[in-house]
Amino acid sequence: MFRSTNPVLKEGLFSASGAFADGEAMTVQGTVNKALIMLALLVFGAAWVWQGVMPLIQSAQQGAGSLAAMQGKGMVLPFALGGAIVGFILAIVISFKPVWSGYLAPVYALAEGFFIGGVSAFVEFMYPGLVMQAVLLTFATLFCLLMAYKAGLIRVTEKFRTGMMVALGAIFLIYMINFVMGFFHASIPFVTGGGFFGIGFSLFVVGIAALFLVLDFDLIERGAESGAPKYMEWYSAFSLMVTLVWLYMEILNLLMKLRGRD
Repeated sequence: MFRSTNPVLKEGLFSASGAFADGEAMTVQGTVNKALIMLALLVFGAAWVWQGVMPLIQSAQQGAGSLAAMQGKGMVLPFALGGAIVGFILAIVISFKPVWSGYLAPVYALAEGFFIGGVSAFVEFMYPGLVMQAVLLTFATLFCLLMAYKAGLIRVTEKFRTGMMVALGAIFLIYMINFVMGFFHASIPFVTGGGFFGIGFSLFVVGIAALFLVLDFDLIERGAESGAPKYMEWYSAFSLMVTLVWLYMEILNLLMKLRGRD
């Protein structure tokens, strides 16, 4: 019944069977509360990395020399890479063991915060002011799509879900091909380039990532209506956070391409 195109929201997770195993059922408000907790952890992790790195980056931008820039990059890499690896591992574990999400989802949010903080600091060094634009656009997109969904302007139908699945598969395949090509010092021009087709591709991916938020809203609402187990609040909040992080990274990539054309 609850087919999903979100990799972490799989069919059958919101089955009513066993819904009251712990005496409580999933609610929309409970999911919102847990999503806010995860968002706070993510922001804390990102801000912690940002505060540690930004003084060095600002010194480099003010002409203090390449040493400050190298130190800043050296501090960024462990957090960005470590956060990405830990977040990826936790995402896989949570996807297969949703019942553990109450313990692992907060850790995932903190790891993604380190990852985003590191990447954002590096981008800020190259393109000052770009990170704040990406943050504002991400939350503006989240708000607008939530309002559109609640107003019934966007309907989640079976065709909509199927179309999203096809789009996700195509994006994943393109990214994987580009990743493999990187080992041979090559790349797909419209994936990494900032030309007309490169910007068009990024706009397309941003649009797909944004529409995944609608699928998350729909599945959370359906899960609450079906009386899903209480732990699914954490799992659903985790799924929403995965989509939000993806959207932010794609918006950041798009803005970098646009800034690079200036």
